[in-house]
Amino acid sequence: MSSSDIFIGEIIGTAVLILLGAGVVAAVVLKRSKAQGAGWVAIALGWGFAVMTAVYIAGPMSGAHINPAVTLGIAITSGEWGNVPIYFAGQLIGAMLGAFLAWLTYYGQFKAHLMDPELVPPPLEEGLVDERSAPNAGPVLGVFSTGPEIRVYWQNLVTEIIATVVLVLAVLTMGLNDSGKGLGTLGGLIVAFVVVSIGFSLGGPTGYAINPARDLGPRIVHALVPMPNKGGSDWGYAWVPVVGPLIGAAIAAGIYNIAFA
Repeated sequence: MSSSDIFIGEIIGTAVLILLGAGVVAAVVLKRSKAQGAGWVAIALGWGFAVMTAVYIAGPMSGAHINPAVTLGIAITSGEWGNVPIYFAGQLIGAMLGAFLAWLTYYGQFKAHLMDPELVPPPLEEGLVDERSAPNAGPVLGVFSTGPEIRVYWQNLVTEIIATVVLVLAVLTMGLNDSGKGLGTLGGLIVAFVVVSIGFSLGGPTGYAINPARDLGPRIVHALVPMPNKGGSDWGYAWVPVVGPLIGAAIAAGIYNIAFA
């Protein structure tokens, strides 16, 4: 596969992943959505189906890594590093594109949610600068990126590492195509079920980013799109879902090289 195929395939695949993944979260948490309140099971299944759809779309072009952690794990085990920057760039751009499309799709719901009287802070006295955020705007950021239920950075980091070890080890042992450079047809289905399992079992503490591009790209979009009362983008936490999955991928690749290669 050529560099241009990899770049375009990863943009398209990651955009589809985030559009469908962020979309199911928006459907569940935003006011005036028909799926509001559907719960964690719907979110976990939605993300799993998002992975499956993205893999089958992008697989023929790029091998459908759609995740820098997967790219890193494959590079460590295969020793082929030449296209890693191209994969990373396509994944980040695709994640931002997918998040923007999800925002457009649910624009009315974002507006209804953030302009709800329960969320909008009361007006300040004339002449004062309003630097407050809507106190209950957290679900809006949660559409775009992950956040911990209990903010203990070392535990949050360890959770992301453990969850990503499971994902990348599953990709390396069960999901790769015959060339070993991407996800095969059956591998895409297997990995989708693995993502659902991770969501059910390991997603509770942090929301299971397990993908640096999935978290960073949409977080950037959250910071850029105009939404009143949206609150901050929680940049103080943003390093955890980037660093944790990359460490987890390296550990998974090490386990694979020792135990399976």
